[in-house]
Amino acid sequence: MKMRQSLAQYEAAFREEAAESVQRREHLRRQAVKRSRMRRVEKVHKQGTLRFLGLCLAILATTVIVTLAMFQALALLAG
Repeated sequence: MKMRQSLAQYEAAFREEAAESVQRREHLRRQAVKRSRMRRVEKVHKQGTLRFLGLCLAILATTVIVTLAMFQALALLAG
């Protein structure tokens, strides 16, 4: 009788540990997904910032070039 009881206890402990293991794995998987999502969001944000800065520089360079060309044309016409 004692052997059956201890075997039942081992089985119950094994089932409990297996359930905890499944929960732990699921928790770790959710954490990995969350970290991956955060890295992707940060990467997209960084790329967006760099693209915005590139656009600002392109607009500024275009403005400078057009202004210089206009003054050169004005100097040729006036002078």
